Amino acid sequence: MHVSMNVTQPHLKQRDGALDLLKWLALLSMLLDHLRYVGYSADWLYVPGRLAFPWFCLAMAANLVRASAMTTGRQWRYLGWLLLFSAVSEVPYRMYIPNPDTLNVLPTLALGLLVVRGWQDGVLPARLPARLLAGGALALAAMFPERLMFGFFGVLLPLAMLLAIRRPWFFALLPGLVCLAANQLQVLYYSVRLGNGVAMAAVATCLIAPWLGLFLLRHAQDVKPPPMRRWAYALYPAHFLVLLALRQVLA
Repeated sequence: MHVSMNVTQPHLKQRDGALDLLKWLALLSMLLDHLRYVGYSADWLYVPGRLAFPWFCLAMAANLVRASAMTTGRQWRYLGWLLLFSAVSEVPYRMYIPNPDTLNVLPTLALGLLVVRGWQDGVLPARLPARLLAGGALALAAMFPERLMFGFFGVLLPLAMLLAIRRPWFFALLPGLVCLAANQLQVLYYSVRLGNGVAMAAVATCLIAPWLGLFLLRHAQDVKPPPMRRWAYALYPAHFLVLLALRQVLA
C-alpha cells in the first residue's frame, strides 16, 4: 500500500479539513491523557494520550509544508504564538499537574519549530539565521532534556514528521521510533518486561501514531470539522483550568 502525502496544494488553495480534524483529535487525546489527574484511577487513559503529541507535531509539519507560501513575518508570528502561550500556560499547567518535573509542552513544540525551519532553509529567505536558530534549539534540547516535556527526541519529532509527510507509508516508522524515544522509553521498557498491559499498548500506540495521522491527512480531505484557528492556542491553558475546577468539585 502506498500512501503518498501530497498535502501542499490543498493547503494552499483551501482550508484542509483533514488537518483541522487531526488537530481536534490531538486535542481530544490530550484531554483524555490529562483526565488521569482529575482524581480517579484511570491509567489506561495514558494509551490514547500517546497520540496527542505526535499528532500536534504532525499538524505543525503539515502547516510548514506551506512555508514557501508564507511571508517571513507570518512564520515568526507562528513562533511568537507558541512562545506567548508557553508562558501563559505554565502557571495553569503547574496548578493542575501534580509535581511536574518539566515545562509544559509548548516550549518543546517551539524548539521543534525552529529545528524544522532550519531544515527548510531552501524555502526561507535568510538561510544562515534559520540554521543558527535551529542549531541553538538543538543545543538547548541536548543540554536540558530533563526540563522539556518529551525531551530531546520530542524536539526532533516535528522534523521526523516533516521527513515522512510526503513519502510512502513505511517512512512513518522513523517518526514512530522518535515518538517512542520521546515517551520515557526506559520506563516503558521496564514496565513491558514486567508484563504491564498499559505499557505494551502505549509502546504500540507510539509506533503507529505517526502513520495513523498521516493516513488521516491523506484520506479525510472531505471532512469539514470546525476550523481550528489562532483562538485554539487558548484552549491549552484553559483546559488545565477546567480540569482543575472539575477536580475541586469531585474532591
